[in-house]
Amino acid sequence: MSAASSTDVVRQRLRSQALAGSAAPSPVDVVERMLAMQAQDLRWAKWAVAIRSPGTTEADVDALIDSGRIVRSWPMRGTLHFVPGHELTWMLSLTTPRLWAGSARRRRELDLDEALIERARTVAVEVLSGGRQLSRADFLTELERSGIDASGQRGYHLIWHLAQSGTLCWGRQVGAQQLLTLLQEWVPVHRALEPDEALGEFLLRYLTGHGPATVADFAWWAQVTGAQAKVALAVIRPRLVEWQVDGVSHYLPVTADTASHAWSRPGRGRDAVLALPGFDEYYLGYQDRRFAADPADFDRVVPGKNGIFLPALLRHGRVIGTWRREWKPRLITVQPQPFAPETPAEAQHTDRALREYARFLDRPVTVLPSING
Repeated sequence: MSAASSTDVVRQRLRSQALAGSAAPSPVDVVERMLAMQAQDLRWAKWAVAIRSPGTTEADVDALIDSGRIVRSWPMRGTLHFVPGHELTWMLSLTTPRLWAGSARRRRELDLDEALIERARTVAVEVLSGGRQLSRADFLTELERSGIDASGQRGYHLIWHLAQSGTLCWGRQVGAQQLLTLLQEWVPVHRALEPDEALGEFLLRYLTGHGPATVADFAWWAQVTGAQAKVALAVIRPRLVEWQVDGVSHYLPVTADTASHAWSRPGRGRDAVLALPGFDEYYLGYQDRRFAADPADFDRVVPGKNGIFLPALLRHGRVIGTWRREWKPRLITVQPQPFAPETPAEAQHTDRALREYARFLDRPVTVLPSING
């Protein structure tokens, strides 16, 4: 055990999250490192991967999604995430029972009993076997043809339950949407872990991509119980380093790189600004977010506390503003909104960060003048 400061935590999290440091992992390495990256907004999720792998384009991430090496599904919190395909099954084995129990009331409201869900599963296997993939609309049409009412929210919840129990996941992309496919065909090789082993792996992988963090951070992120989180810690405790930060235990793997300089990556100097996407793990991936932003700024990042995390500007590991993206068929604009007026040098760093996003898209992007928030 060693004492550490909040500055130590911020610098190490930047390294763990592959946002700083000397390493420049590939997009696949990024998702392997992070284990799960929130991805309900597909466009933002792709940028979340690419910002951690400088030089990566949207086309590069698309190719990995279409190959099945990165899979988009609901591994935890009832929320879409990117995960390494071969890790998804053991994650679902830990998180599905609690999520299933928590959705019981909604199932009753929608009149979705287990028999109906199993009928939908049978239809899914029949219409998707052999490598077939269908859009959401086409899959719901197949359910209707089989006598299953998929109107309103019923269709969404049937898809969610089938994915949560390991039958479906999202596969290749056609235009701006993904197609539904059978998980066992799309990702035929899966890791098999015993329950306690899986809990330990869950915590270890979380700390690898997010540490230093607390056990409470992990329990919130993975949506496991406090008892499960304690088991996870006991399983891997010899493989962790403990930091005491203001009397609170934070953990990271003994293999974590704590020596390399946080600002050593080319183009990511000490004063560099990072244009994080909406819902980024650097801010969202912890129960306690004070290391990333001043509490007074929380409402600026999550306006109205409505669960919508705005894209954020990061300097020295701290949120110093937000930015907007307007996406039209022939025009994409981005506009920074720093919390305080920037000096010319600071504004130049912010402009560079937004132009890095434009290079990722590999299409024309107009950077508008900043709006001081």
